[in-house]
Amino acid sequence: MLSKSLARASGAYLIVNILNAAIPFMLLPILTRYLSTTEYGVVAMFQTFVAALSAFTGLSVHGAALRKFYDLSEDKTELKDYIGACLQILLLSSSIIFLLVFFVSDYLSTLFGLNHGWLLVAVIVSAASFVVNIRMGQWQVRNSILKYSAFLLSQSLVNLSLSLLLVIVLKLGGEGRLIAMAWTPVLFAGVALFSLGRCNLIGTSWHVNHVKEALRFGVPLIPHVAGAFLLLTIDRLVVNTKLGLGQAGIYMAAIQVSMIASICFDAINKAFVPWLYERLSRNLIEEKQLIVKWTYIYFVFLLGLAIVGFYVGPYFIFILTGPNYQAAQEIIGWLLLGQIFKGMYLMVTNYVFFAKKTVYLSVVTMISGLLNVLFLFLLIDYLGLHGAAIATALAGAVQFLLTWYAANRSFQMPWTSLKVWSRP
Repeated sequence: MLSKSLARASGAYLIVNILNAAIPFMLLPILTRYLSTTEYGVVAMFQTFVAALSAFTGLSVHGAALRKFYDLSEDKTELKDYIGACLQILLLSSSIIFLLVFFVSDYLSTLFGLNHGWLLVAVIVSAASFVVNIRMGQWQVRNSILKYSAFLLSQSLVNLSLSLLLVIVLKLGGEGRLIAMAWTPVLFAGVALFSLGRCNLIGTSWHVNHVKEALRFGVPLIPHVAGAFLLLTIDRLVVNTKLGLGQAGIYMAAIQVSMIASICFDAINKAFVPWLYERLSRNLIEEKQLIVKWTYIYFVFLLGLAIVGFYVGPYFIFILTGPNYQAAQEIIGWLLLGQIFKGMYLMVTNYVFFAKKTVYLSVVTMISGLLNVLFLFLLIDYLGLHGAAIATALAGAVQFLLTWYAANRSFQMPWTSLKVWSRP
C-alpha cells in the first residue's frame, strides 16, 4: 500500500487547497450578483491575458529551481545562486515583455477588451506570480506544509477582503475586482522575496552557468506553457471574440465552478511529486509496479467522478451563480470532464519532468492546444457555449493520452505489465 507519509502529505495539501478554494468560491455567488455578465467577462479577459503572459515572463524557469533541489547534495548553498539566476532571468524578460505590450497595446486592447493600463498591469501581475511560485516551490520540496499553507491562505484572504471592500463597500464594480486581483500577487511577491532572502535563498551574483542551465530547463517549456494557454485558457478569448463579453462572463463562472476538481488534483499532485521523485531515483521494479497499480485505480475513480459531475454539476452551479448565469448549467458537466482529464494528466506528466525531457511536453501541449483552437472554432459556431465546453474536454483527453505516451518514452514504467496486479 502507499506510504503513510504520502497519505499525510496528500491529505494536508488537499485540506489546504480546499480551504484556499473555498475563499474564491465565497466570492463567486457575491460577484455574480454584484457584477453584470459583461463586467465578469472583463475580469475573465484580464485573467486570460495574465495566463498568456506566463509563458514569457520568467521564461518558465521557476520549475528549474524546484528541480535543482534534488540535484544537489546535502549542502544546498549552491541553490541560492541558482534561484538568484532565475530571478535575474525574470527581471530581464519581464522588462522586455512590458515594452512589447506597451507598443502593441492598441491591438491587444481590441482583442482582450481591456484598456491599455490594465494590459501593462497584467505584465507586473504575471511577474509577481512567478516570484510567489519560486517561494512556494521551495517550501513544497522541503515538505514545509505549514508555511506553504499559511502563505497560500493569506494570499486568498487578502484577495477576498480587497474584493469585498472595493466591489461592495466602495461600489467600484468590475474595476474593483481587477484592482484586488492586481494588488494581491504584487504584495505577496514582496513577502516572498523577503522570505527567500531571510532564508538565504537568493544569490545576488551573476552566474552564467546557472543562467544557462535554468534556460535549458525553462526555454523548452515556453511552447509547453504557450500550448497550455491554447489548451486551458484561450477558450475564454474565443468565446469573447465570437459570442461577446457577456457570454465570456457566463463561461468563466462555469469554469470557476469546475475548478473544484482541479484544486483537489493539484493538492494530490503537490504531495505526490516529492514522494514519486524519491522512488524513481531508487529505480526499484517493485516500487514502480506499485505506483502503476495505484495510478490505474486512481484513473478509474476519476472517470467515475466525471459521470457524477454531469448529474450533480447543474444543481451546484445554480446555487453558486444565480439566475443570471443559468446558461452555465448546460456546460458544467463537460467542463468537469475536462478537469478530470487534467487530473489524469498530472499523474503521468511528472515522469517527463523527472527525466528532464521537457521538450516532449512542449510538443504535446502545443499539439493539444492547437487542436483545442480547431475544436473551438468548429464547435462554437454550431453549439455556442456548449461547443466551447465540449472542445475543452476533447482537448484535455488528447493532452492526457499524448503525455502518457511521452512519459513512457521519457522514463520506463511497467504500464502494460500484468504483474502490477499480483502485488498486494
